[in-house]
Amino acid sequence: MDNRLVMNGPVVLIRGAGEQASGVGWALAKAGFRVVMTEVAEPLMVRWPVCFGTAIQEGRWQVEEITACRIDSPTTDCETAWKAGEIPVLVDPDLETLPALNPLILVDAIMAKRNIGTKQNMAPLTIGLGPGFSAGQDVDVVIETNRGHNLGRIIYSGPAQPNTGVPGEVKGISKDRVVYSAKTGVFKARRAIGEQVSAGDCLGEIEDGLENTKVVSLINGVLRGLLRTNTQISANVKIGDIDPRGQVEYCWTVSEKARAIGAAVLLCILEFGILSPPCIKG
Repeated sequence: MDNRLVMNGPVVLIRGAGEQASGVGWALAKAGFRVVMTEVAEPLMVRWPVCFGTAIQEGRWQVEEITACRIDSPTTDCETAWKAGEIPVLVDPDLETLPALNPLILVDAIMAKRNIGTKQNMAPLTIGLGPGFSAGQDVDVVIETNRGHNLGRIIYSGPAQPNTGVPGEVKGISKDRVVYSAKTGVFKARRAIGEQVSAGDCLGEIEDGLENTKVVSLINGVLRGLLRTNTQISANVKIGDIDPRGQVEYCWTVSEKARAIGAAVLLCILEFGILSPPCIKG
């Protein structure tokens, strides 16, 4: 039996291929859309095992049985990838290939907490994830990404909730479950994703040519995310993610947050009548 995805629906361009963007791409690919994703040349992805952007370094990467492949030419390589049931990912942070891709739907899933260039006229339907977008101004629709009661809510007018700067709670723990860099340098991993860690454990070191600075866990749990070793970082960058629930299998699957956001984007597309008939702005 051939379980390969059938991807022959409308073209959806997703800006970003990190964790939340990958949840969206995963959901839309499962629904048969021709998904294409863009990334920077050296993406910083803490939960890289569940990010299609990992294909930028690896050439090909699979998340929950859906494969992404790095491509160079959108005019020829996208169709090849879609016919193979794969999501093409290309390095194009400035959307220079937008005219060639000509998407029916554009989703800004960079999660930069601000709009870094997406405009409402880039596609017949434009969707922005989280803070930095205002529905009806720079995009058509905004999806709420803040954990809690409104996660995944479709916003038709105005912005999402402002960035709190504080990670959402998991098992009652918020900021201490996320590890940030104390300085600029090269990160050297000392532990691996999927390992159980305790408060005080060394997760890695930051080398800056002068001295090494240890990166330690503040809580007990499973190491759900960690930057890859030899990654160049600046100060105050997210390095690691510790899940106090301690479930190792969560490290290798799409998170509940990413699934909720992906489902919300799919619902939004269906609601706007993108499939039949296409939604064209007047």
